[in-house]
Amino acid sequence: MVLHRRNLVKLGGVLVVALALVLSASLLPAQSGKVELLWLGQATFKITTPGGKVIVTDPFLTGNPKTPAEYKDLAKLGKVDLILVTHAHGDHVGTLGRTDGSSDTADLAKRTGAKVFGPAGMIQTMIDLGWVTGEQGVRFGKGGKVQPLGAQITITQVRAEHSSELTVTDPVTKKSTTHPGGEPAGFIIQMENGFKVYHMGDTGIFGDMKLIADYYKPDLILMPIGGHFVMDPQDAAYATREWLKPKFVIPMHYGTFPVLKGTPQEYMAALGQTATKVFPINPGDRLEF
Repeated sequence: MVLHRRNLVKLGGVLVVALALVLSASLLPAQSGKVELLWLGQATFKITTPGGKVIVTDPFLTGNPKTPAEYKDLAKLGKVDLILVTHAHGDHVGTLGRTDGSSDTADLAKRTGAKVFGPAGMIQTMIDLGWVTGEQGVRFGKGGKVQPLGAQITITQVRAEHSSELTVTDPVTKKSTTHPGGEPAGFIIQMENGFKVYHMGDTGIFGDMKLIADYYKPDLILMPIGGHFVMDPQDAAYATREWLKPKFVIPMHYGTFPVLKGTPQEYMAALGQTATKVFPINPGDRLEF
């Protein structure tokens, strides 16, 4: 769409009409907007792209002890355009702390109409459980690139070194049942302005982090540091310093439960002097890039 603005210009004593063409924002490079991240604890982020699209990762809110109270009400998240889930564990799909047979992922998808993208096996189990419809749950695999929010935003699934099982509790019998959860994954999210966020999901250290860094060149990494199930601060620091070398890191997946003992302070101490800027934020904090 092209908008026209008419200006009166005096040339040689004669008033003439000059047309100034103003391109709409959809035709201009999306360079003026910023990427906003709201951390809600564990691996849950509300990411707003420069063009105003909203992505929620690994929704674990109602049973998350670190989620600010206001966001335990899923309605407070407002508009959600896409839900990304890295793997099927309860602290990522949002079954932990629930006994109704559902999940925060399912409830958020129903409330907002957002599609849920993630590893193929996990999404199939969500469909089989009735959490999402076959149209709303979208399966894709490692190396797969998708553009559910339009051609300016590309999401690539990459490797994570972890496990993935989906456990639900029957609301009547209170018995838990575990289902296949596919393979765990991380995501590279490339925004409209070219800025790239790498959500690592849950992962241990693995050598292909260097390949991911060299090939995708993420600007910001959302990095698990808690230990026990994921990298501890020393592992995360090594991966950051030797392989990933991003501009920015936000530590995540620590302190939510006692076994996740790693801290941002330990991570930063192990990292030492690097060009990487680390943001040790708290759940409920927002950052803009």
